[in-house]
Amino acid sequence: MMTRKKRRMWILLLCALGLGSATALTLTAFQDNLVFFRSPSDVMAQQPGPDRAFRLGGLVEAGSVERDAAVSGQRPTVRFRVTDGAHVIQVAYQGVLPDLFREGQGVVTMGRMVDGTFRASEVLARHDETYMPPEVADALKRSGHWNPAQGAAPPPATWNTLDPARPAAPGRTGS
Repeated sequence: MMTRKKRRMWILLLCALGLGSATALTLTAFQDNLVFFRSPSDVMAQQPGPDRAFRLGGLVEAGSVERDAAVSGQRPTVRFRVTDGAHVIQVAYQGVLPDLFREGQGVVTMGRMVDGTFRASEVLARHDETYMPPEVADALKRSGHWNPAQGAAPPPATWNTLDPARPAAPGRTGS
């Protein structure tokens, strides 16, 4: 015969086991749907597989936007490069870009790496002249291309560090 204490203990153990199982299943389900932000340097350091969706953020490299005319019945294709100053990733996007999309401006794209090109399913552009997505600001700080202690971020059009003819912007460290 089981005492009340033992019965309560078994009930508590079963409840804890059920709660732990439900938590594990929930976290496993969310793991497949989590979308991580990566800068071009992060992607070059550790390339995610083609089955892994993630957000790529940085600056649209000046002079890199190529637009293909839309074929009848298809959406237009746009190719551009995203940089964090240290590395560059080629991006291909099929669709209409946001009105605020510009060269030299901050952008966050969502998609997958396929054959060395980031295939974007979504493109998000900055909100106004001074806005920079927090992820892009963090990536620029990590790569050493912007030091907030030396002042405000330089104008986005001057952030393309891959153009040797362009002078370094004030308030930016690194090459």
